[in-house]
Amino acid sequence: VQLQASGGGLVQAGGSLRLSCAASGSIFSFNGMGWYRQAPGKQRELVASISIDSSTNYADSVKGRFTISRDKGKNVVYLQMYSLKPEDTAVYYCQTYVSGSSVWGQGTLVTVSS
Repeated sequence: VQLQASGGGLVQAGGSLRLSCAASGSIFSFNGMGWYRQAPGKQRELVASISIDSSTNYADSVKGRFTISRDKGKNVVYLQMYSLKPEDTAVYYCQTYVSGSSVWGQGTLVTVSS
């Protein structure tokens, strides 16, 4: 299974972006997925996650601004980001578990200018 993250880019503060994470492979059984981000010089942090039952969780810093969702038919998980702030600038990664092993997407860069 491979994860392909896309949708990053440069946006002004207050703008919005939608990230996508597409899963591909011979067999993919959804086990939940998380979006993480890593800003320069900082540790990677969990931004949002969605479980098998579609329950969601968000970091306090993005609550009310970001929404994680899933298209079951396409094996794609989205991260809709609104009201972006310069501090949201980071490389965003999607992650899931396959047969107990962690699988990461390649990351997509989000840059928010002030």
